[in-house]
Amino acid sequence: MRYMIIVKATPESEAGCMPGEDLLNAMADYHGELARAGVLLDASGLHPSSHGMRIRYRGGERTVIDGPFTESKEMIAGFTMIGVRSREEALEWARRFPNPRGEGLDAEIEVRQIIELDDFPETPAIERFRELEAGGPVQH
Repeated sequence: MRYMIIVKATPESEAGCMPGEDLLNAMADYHGELARAGVLLDASGLHPSSHGMRIRYRGGERTVIDGPFTESKEMIAGFTMIGVRSREEALEWARRFPNPRGEGLDAEIEVRQIIELDDFPETPAIERFRELEAGGPVQH
């Protein structure tokens, strides 16, 4: 089972402030533990929304909207992807996640399970995704 630990954006992350040395060390320690346990799949921080863009779909139209975006509580600043055996194990690891703003400050992370191909019924479209995972050709 794969889970994503989502770090919510904060005023600091949206301002482009990089984490301080103490937080970087705490994150390095935590991600090192994940790696040694064999559950770390990926982890990255994101630049602020001022460097991003959104694509809005309305009917058949697509509109590009450049950042920054005002709803920072709805945005993410980074993520850690883990592969674990159960929801409980994911929660156990997430509870140990360092406070992304620094100890003593209000912050929030979110933990969400990744949808796997096995969650879908077998269809030709799902078979195409399985071929992608295996590195094979995808037919239209």
